[in-house]
Amino acid sequence: MSRKPQPLKSIGSLLLVGAGKMGGAMLDGWIARGLAPKRIVVIEPQPGKAVKALTRRGIKLNPKGKIAAAAAIVIAVKPQSAPAALPPLRPYVGKTTLVLSIMAGRTIGFLEQSLAPGTAIVRAMPNTPAAIGRGISVAVANAKVSARQHKLAGDLLAGIGKVEWAGDETLMDAVTALSGSGPAYIFLLAEAMTKAGIATGLPADLAARLARETVAGSGELLHRSELDAATLRQNVTSPGGTTAAALEVLMGPGGFEELLTRAIAAATRRSRELAG
Repeated sequence: MSRKPQPLKSIGSLLLVGAGKMGGAMLDGWIARGLAPKRIVVIEPQPGKAVKALTRRGIKLNPKGKIAAAAAIVIAVKPQSAPAALPPLRPYVGKTTLVLSIMAGRTIGFLEQSLAPGTAIVRAMPNTPAAIGRGISVAVANAKVSARQHKLAGDLLAGIGKVEWAGDETLMDAVTALSGSGPAYIFLLAEAMTKAGIATGLPADLAARLARETVAGSGELLHRSELDAATLRQNVTSPGGTTAAALEVLMGPGGFEELLTRAIAAATRRSRELAG
């Protein structure tokens, strides 16, 4: 279940491996919530300007020599980089170190084989709204994760948005398909609405603005409202009106729900294939 984010002032030292878009978003979220930059070590072969700028605030970037064992190691590299990136981390995993991985498709079993025996591991799947602190992450822990480490993982993920916990790792493929890949479906909706507006005669720039603001505003309404999505949809739909005419097409045979069900099933299958 989601819970209120807690300050990160007292978590100890943290090692971030990979500071691309998602890793960088997490880094920003941690610092915004009180984690002192001097407690953070970042390993990133190709650091961007924003990460480099943080060195002036105390972050250690690609330090030479041995790194002390960290309270938490967050792995945010691309999944295909994992076989090379993980084994060198073994010396930095202490007895109380939490390893938090946000790599898509890389299972807890893979992580356990790549790191020291008995490592406490949490696998999580965030999504791209993390860049503005509005992401949603689903996490699952192995049996070695203590109550304190469970809380620590939740606090770290809360730096980029809401957090949900799953008791079964096999659910992560469906999570990846629904929320991990989900932002692309929403962006495609805005893209398709724009094209449909142009097809009905609207100027392209106006159609794009209308589609963008409609999708963004509707998402914010859904976020703030206590009503579920079905009720909000029904509230917009007057019997025999324009919305009803459109929904008759979208909700008919072969329509939006059927397409999206097929799409998420395809993404789930692909996630399982990538995991091996």
